[in-house]
Amino acid sequence: MKAWKTIVFSLCLLPLGYLGLGIYREDLGPNPVEYLTHETGAWALRLLLVTLAITPLRRFTGWRRPILLRRMLGLFAFFYACLHLLIWLWLDRELVWSNMLEDILKRPYITVGFTAFMILLALAVTSNSFSMQRLGRRWKQLHRWVYGAAALGILHFIWLVKADLLQPMIYLAVFLLLMAARLPGLPERKPAPFRRKVAG
Repeated sequence: MKAWKTIVFSLCLLPLGYLGLGIYREDLGPNPVEYLTHETGAWALRLLLVTLAITPLRRFTGWRRPILLRRMLGLFAFFYACLHLLIWLWLDRELVWSNMLEDILKRPYITVGFTAFMILLALAVTSNSFSMQRLGRRWKQLHRWVYGAAALGILHFIWLVKADLLQPMIYLAVFLLLMAARLPGLPERKPAPFRRKVAG
């Protein structure tokens, strides 16, 4: 499993490397800030949806190993959400706090996006064994808010693009499919137990 974690970790860093290469080559299109904002936000959503796909994958295939990758994928989704917010704050709003607060309060798509980020922040901060032990049953209740974060992120994207809705609608369709896959009564395959290597 360690090898799989290394592979997934490396794959999650590829978008960052691609964006870094684009910055180095000055090849980000006519509006680099808009491109960076869009791509980091899109990757945050993609990784969030991949994270949400772990449970249906286990449910319908019985394959439990990907569950061990869920925390990493969720944290990478938060990482790209942080980059998305940072680019907006630093490069778009130029760290003018009055303009930022005005945008958050007056522009619905920014309000929704910021709310989604705050949910992801709470989930990231508590995605550790210490928080699980301290919160007990409340930990699972808190982390169910990931569904709300994904829904708000998609709504943020839909309101942002306005005209070209193909990409956000694909994300919406995937999200609804993943939510439907959690409905009770659907066929479910019993998970196979983890096999431990026996030293010999």
